[in-house]
Amino acid sequence: MNDNLPKFLQYNSSGLGCWLSAILIAFLLGSIGLGWIVNGFLILVAFLAIAPVLAFWGLQWWLKRNLVQDSCPTCSYEFTGFKNAEFRCPNCGEPLKVEAGHFRRLTPPGTIDVEAVEVSAQPDD
Repeated sequence: MNDNLPKFLQYNSSGLGCWLSAILIAFLLGSIGLGWIVNGFLILVAFLAIAPVLAFWGLQWWLKRNLVQDSCPTCSYEFTGFKNAEFRCPNCGEPLKVEAGHFRRLTPPGTIDVEAVEVSAQPDD
């Protein structure tokens, strides 16, 4: 470029030739009946631009439907787990499963859960 011209008069057209070539090729393909190639390319570019947004929304929807946040029935540690899955409490290691949106202990058949109640011993007066 001419270094004698002021900076505001200099024009950088490095990317302009590429765009003009692409537009010229698109018009040429359209004029000889191959416009479907240009349309297919534009549809592909639009799909590649929209697909990440749709995937993000789909992932959020799936997570809202399949994650359950509750507390462990044994140690009351609150954490998140997947529906219809068996897992262990990260705090106490108790095997758990999700039933009706809440964590339940995974116990063998015939096991009876009891809650211990602390009773203070007071002498009778």
